[in-house]
Amino acid sequence: MEPLNKTNDENLSTTKHDENGRNPFKPTGAFIGASWTALLVGTVGYCIGLWNAGMELNEKGYYFTILLFGLFAVISVQKSVRDKAEGLAVTELYYSLSWFATIAAIVLLTIGLWNADLTLSEKGFYGMSFTLSIFSAIAVQKNTRDAKMFEDKNL
Repeated sequence: MEPLNKTNDENLSTTKHDENGRNPFKPTGAFIGASWTALLVGTVGYCIGLWNAGMELNEKGYYFTILLFGLFAVISVQKSVRDKAEGLAVTELYYSLSWFATIAAIVLLTIGLWNADLTLSEKGFYGMSFTLSIFSAIAVQKNTRDAKMFEDKNL
């Protein structure tokens, strides 16, 4: 795959703008807004659920830490995958650790919910809000990076 930051006159003229005069690779305002909204809904919903939960503080802390760990891990995965795709140097150690951290966060949440004394609907709520949060964090990070690239390059 050719790095995104390398352009030549041939591919620049064909991919710079579509028939509406807009670059097809630049994220739209609607997608950026939807990504941020999904991240806020998932994260705030998860935290409100923890706040209102009838569990011990150490359990609440565990689930909150898993959320933060998962968000950081998926952003690291997205960054390292994108860096590799653009031809930037990424060590295999960092790449492997970011994938390990992502998988570990998901497994730790799954084990915690499996063994928790919660109703099935509460377990589903935490699982779905966690999933929404991590997937939207990937989209927000991608949009931020794409917008920065277009801002720097004036594409």
